Amino acid sequence: MTTKLRVQRFRTRRPDPVTAPAPVPRATKAHRIGDDAFFPNQDDDGFAGMTFPTAKAATPAADHRAEPAANTAPHDIDTIRQEGLTGRQLRMARRLAQKHDLPATSDFDAVRLLRNAGIDPFQANSVLELVSSAGSPPNQPPGSRALTITPGGDGIQLPQTIKPAQLPSTEQRAEQAHIAEVARIQRDIAARRRKKSLLLMARLFVFVMLPTFMAGIYYYTVATPFYETHAEFVIQSADAAASPLGGLLKSSPMGSSQDSIAVQGYLQSQDAMTRLDADHGFRTHYSDPAIDPLQRLSPDASNTAAYKTYRRYVKISYDPTEGLIKMDVIAADPQVAVNIAKALIGYAEEQVDQLTSRLRTDQMQGAQESYQKAEAELKAANERVLALQKQNRVISSEVEVGLITGQITQLDSQLTLERLSLAQMESNQTPNVARMDPVKRRIATLEEQIATLRAKLTEDDANGQSLAAVQSELLVEQADAQTRQLLLAQSLQAMESARTQANRQTRYLSMSAPPIAADEATYPRAFENTLVVMLIFAGIYLMISMTIAILREQVTA
Repeated sequence: MTTKLRVQRFRTRRPDPVTAPAPVPRATKAHRIGDDAFFPNQDDDGFAGMTFPTAKAATPAADHRAEPAANTAPHDIDTIRQEGLTGRQLRMARRLAQKHDLPATSDFDAVRLLRNAGIDPFQANSVLELVSSAGSPPNQPPGSRALTITPGGDGIQLPQTIKPAQLPSTEQRAEQAHIAEVARIQRDIAARRRKKSLLLMARLFVFVMLPTFMAGIYYYTVATPFYETHAEFVIQSADAAASPLGGLLKSSPMGSSQDSIAVQGYLQSQDAMTRLDADHGFRTHYSDPAIDPLQRLSPDASNTAAYKTYRRYVKISYDPTEGLIKMDVIAADPQVAVNIAKALIGYAEEQVDQLTSRLRTDQMQGAQESYQKAEAELKAANERVLALQKQNRVISSEVEVGLITGQITQLDSQLTLERLSLAQMESNQTPNVARMDPVKRRIATLEEQIATLRAKLTEDDANGQSLAAVQSELLVEQADAQTRQLLLAQSLQAMESARTQANRQTRYLSMSAPPIAADEATYPRAFENTLVVMLIFAGIYLMISMTIAILREQVTA
């Protein structure tokens, strides 16, 4: 990895081949030795005056060093610049152009000249291909000079040095070592992954699959089949509200929701379980030895354990949208399940009657007591009126007062006539005294009689009571009697209303789905229960694994 990073840094520091100035041409080792030492004259090839049978006469048209027309060189160089060649490729092209003695003025010009000469400037073994194409002596030692003749060229070229085979560079060895190390790490990681996968499969088998397999064996072979019976009933009321809105509320499920919830609570109570055990042997059935041990109730189980079994096998639910009470009873025998359901429905009916019986009794009892009290008080008032009438020998004080008042009126009229007659007699110049005396006596008698009658109205008689006092007492007692009469009528109306209201508040239970014995076992649901067991153990394993991983990460952090 360190060698790779160093190579990358070195590559990033290289100048742009387009913008960097062209490097100064450097002569190769063969050029320095051959040309400078043995061929000081560059125009002399070292074989002056010698001819070779295989050489061809040089022609200007066949000279590979002849450059193309000057007008196309700039265009070709611009085209080469747009290729995006790297600095390393350009340096290789310059060295190769120097090896072939091409007059290149820049790196791009070297690429152009090499391509015009039919040489690939970026092929690493191009020099070796040139040497092998011309042929070499069979016994030529490595590293010696060889004479290369290009077919179709201009004749003999300068001898080139054949480089011996070289070992890989330090960078290549580091890269190969790095690749080997990465491969070793990958093999190690793959081995560890296989090991972890095997351990994971083993843990999943022990903690998930094995319990699931055991649960499947239990549900499919050991578990006792249980039968379920279903029943639905609704609590209705005979109450009819006076207003349309009240009638709507009473007829809706909300009108009997409290009663339904109360009945549901009673059926799910321990009292209902105790009554069911006393009437139908609840404990005896669910502690039968034929039931498997996991579902069997112990014969000497406590009330709490029996109640848990009751809640597990007797399920009561209430649907507020429809007002229905749904009951599901599970038992090892279908007929026993039906008997238990019917018994619970009977308990529900009794509970419904008890919910309203006290209210109806209280309403009727209060109305009856009020009516009886009003009736007794009216009787007592009438007796007091009768006693006053007997005591004063007066049937009605108003009648007596009317009679006396009538007599006083008549006597008062006669008195007025007599006074007028007397006044007429006295108006004469010579009144007749014999006629005036009887008139005066009659007037005096009438006045006395009127005074006596008036005295009866206000003065006390021999019994010490006046007619006005008797009339006042009689009026009071009669008014009291009339009031008691009105109270009695109201009490009677209230009692009738209470009786009607009590009848309206009567609740009764209506069956919508009676319990029916099942012909096939409902439980156990082997596949669903096995799947649930697998999901439960898988969830537990997942939570424990995540917890351990989190704790391990926190500890090692």
